[in-house]
Amino acid sequence: MLAVLGLYVVVLCLLPLLRLSAEATAAFSDASQIWRILSDAQVLRATGHTLEASFGSMLVSLAVGGGLALVIGLTDIRGKHWLVFLMLLPMLVPAQIAALAWLELTGPASTILGPLGLAPAPGSRNWLYSREGIVLLLGIEHSTMVFLAVKAGLRGLPRDLVEAAQVAGAGRFRIVRSIVLPLLRPSLLAGAALAFVAAVGNFGIPAILGIPGRYTMLTALIYQRLSGFGPSALGEVAVLSIILVVIVGVGLSVQLVADRRRQVVVAGDGTAITPFSLGRWRSILEIAIVGILLVISVMPLLALLGTSLVQALGLPLGPDTVTLEHYVTVLRNAAARRGFLNSAWLALGAAGVTLVVALPFAFLVALRRSRVATILNLAADAPFAIPGTVVSIAFILAFLPPLPLLKISLYGTAAILLLAYLARFLALGLKPAIAGMMQLDPALEEAARIVGAGGVRRLVSVILPLAAPAAAAGALLVVMSAYNELTVSALLWSAGHETIGVMIFNLYDEGNATAASAASVMAVLVTLLAAGAASLLAHRMPRGVLPWQT
Repeated sequence: MLAVLGLYVVVLCLLPLLRLSAEATAAFSDASQIWRILSDAQVLRATGHTLEASFGSMLVSLAVGGGLALVIGLTDIRGKHWLVFLMLLPMLVPAQIAALAWLELTGPASTILGPLGLAPAPGSRNWLYSREGIVLLLGIEHSTMVFLAVKAGLRGLPRDLVEAAQVAGAGRFRIVRSIVLPLLRPSLLAGAALAFVAAVGNFGIPAILGIPGRYTMLTALIYQRLSGFGPSALGEVAVLSIILVVIVGVGLSVQLVADRRRQVVVAGDGTAITPFSLGRWRSILEIAIVGILLVISVMPLLALLGTSLVQALGLPLGPDTVTLEHYVTVLRNAAARRGFLNSAWLALGAAGVTLVVALPFAFLVALRRSRVATILNLAADAPFAIPGTVVSIAFILAFLPPLPLLKISLYGTAAILLLAYLARFLALGLKPAIAGMMQLDPALEEAARIVGAGGVRRLVSVILPLAAPAAAAGALLVVMSAYNELTVSALLWSAGHETIGVMIFNLYDEGNATAASAASVMAVLVTLLAAGAASLLAHRMPRGVLPWQT
């Protein structure tokens, strides 16, 4: 079992990345070529834009995610479950759909701002096609990472330390400034690092906003170079991918340092702190928070829905102008139908294979404490940690040449998409399965062994049924992530093998905003249904497996 899992991880997770490294190394051996690439004005500009936008969006994520986590976690505001759901809603919406939704909200044809008289003048350029727009949307998109990191840190705050400060006469703001924030510094730093890394690897927002706005980031530049020059540009884009990996590596190093510092030893009984009473300010703060969350999480989706229902852009949405024709158009479009079907079977196939792999993998890591399995688990994290654009380049390099013995190339087939998804989302499916295995009582397996059950029977009859709900949650997370995926698919799809993420991007690129909105609404509904299915299993899995669990 260990040998099979090792082969699986090596072929899917390590071999493509090693092939990418070899290609980049070959390019670096030619000093003139590497100098030509690194000194290229577009490369320098895209690298600067990537660092600038990622750092700026990180600050936005800290302000939005960190601020709301502190308010929701430390105060006695009501409806916290709903507020957490609204805060995490951007996590369930793919980046390219989020960008389209915001464009429809803030554009001249906005069905939300138009009736209020707040929409820009017809024909004016949407301000989101700019550095500021990209920074804002990336910041909102990844604010959930900061929110979750700070929320986890708040659970570990010592109640008795806060109460001692209150007894000594310290006010709420002084407690937050002198006790809470210093203890949360590692969590804030970890969340900020994750938001930075996610922004560096984001493709949907830089592609939708940056390419037409002439603010090109590295992920969009790689897409443009490979789309324009084809496989002949693989050496160049391999070097660009290494630049991305280096930037991400710095961010992940900061996150690892923050994780090591997160465990602060303090005296306390481990119980949650008593929320601060807001008194007469509670209702005002509740209205403000709901308003913020509605603007960043709900209104863009409503604008997207409105655009999908209106007969033509620029018309107000009303009984006389509402139509379902755009949904019919999408469903009649053969490429769009293929996109939905391909995304469905690719997501379900990746989830099913990952589920089968994750259960024995988690058994070896969590219960058998296998050192080799632990190392393989770390290797499985690599394709998920690095940008999806880098993963797609690595898979092109690895599977463009004909396979040994079979003499066929996987490039341009659906198989390369499935293999890339399996590598990209293996870590996402493994984490819940390992967490579920770690919570199992070893005495159960020991009792089965005493009565004579063999190793395989113990695994199948005792371990797997108990760990199955957590592993199933991981599979659902894979479905949710893979169904609307664009970052990897944008460079791997081919005619006849479109995915819905690619189709939405292409529809908007063609200027068909209403059809792109209709397809986006259908894709979001599928994601929300998968999230609801995962929530039904929440009571049977460890706390924290689902990000939106409170």
